[in-house]
Amino acid sequence: MPIFPAAVEIHVMKHIGVLAHSAEGSALCYLTACHEAAKRLGAHMHPDITVSMIAMGASMAAWERLDLPPIRAILADTAARLAAAGCDFFVCPDNTAHQALEAPGEPFAIPGLHIADVVAETARSQGYSMIGVLGTKWLMTGPVYDRAFAAHGVAKVIPPPADRETVNRIIFDELCNGEIRDASRAELQRLIDAFADQGCDAVVLGCTEIPLIISPADSSLPTLDSTRLLAAAAVDAALGARAAPVWRGGPVLAGDLAAARM
Repeated sequence: MPIFPAAVEIHVMKHIGVLAHSAEGSALCYLTACHEAAKRLGAHMHPDITVSMIAMGASMAAWERLDLPPIRAILADTAARLAAAGCDFFVCPDNTAHQALEAPGEPFAIPGLHIADVVAETARSQGYSMIGVLGTKWLMTGPVYDRAFAAHGVAKVIPPPADRETVNRIIFDELCNGEIRDASRAELQRLIDAFADQGCDAVVLGCTEIPLIISPADSSLPTLDSTRLLAAAAVDAALGARAAPVWRGGPVLAGDLAAARM
């Protein structure tokens, strides 16, 4: 049943901007937001959604150097496009990109929801305390989930170096190109099983493409699907069920976190 009469809701919903960095995960986030909204509002109903993307290939050399300022500049240009399209806030369905989003710099043109904080809030609400993280090599060893999990009292576990390279290869050589291979699913399942053996009580699918190959039924641990959690949070914010975001890039401050909760 719709939350609001259709004639009313269209005027009060906020306009969601999808700040895309990797194609497959961004497409999944967009579709999930549409489907999630339709569950709440009725068939074929959802907030306005605009997707903008500068090809990730323009950033890859900088990622290999872990040179964040030029990546941040590309993401800032994309956010400016979303602002020009009338978006009220953005979501970036790319966990690794948040390392560049968090880098110091001029505020983004519109505020955004932070994917790791959405995941960490969910982990805390569901009572998880030690969580394995799968993602790119930069995400797994980087500060994005360290900071978000610490703010919510959650411990982070990552695979050993050789396995991190395996996950990174699966993401960039296969998933980002729309390739789903059973052998790669088995590799990810092996890593999830190893997390369980280490005492983890959940796993973050911390590359937005990983949900394309690992479903909850494929995992020996409960999954925190960062792509779909972000999409649902975006719909919450657009419908007023979640406070409007205030973070405009740069280091995440305590006030940004407080404003994200209702």
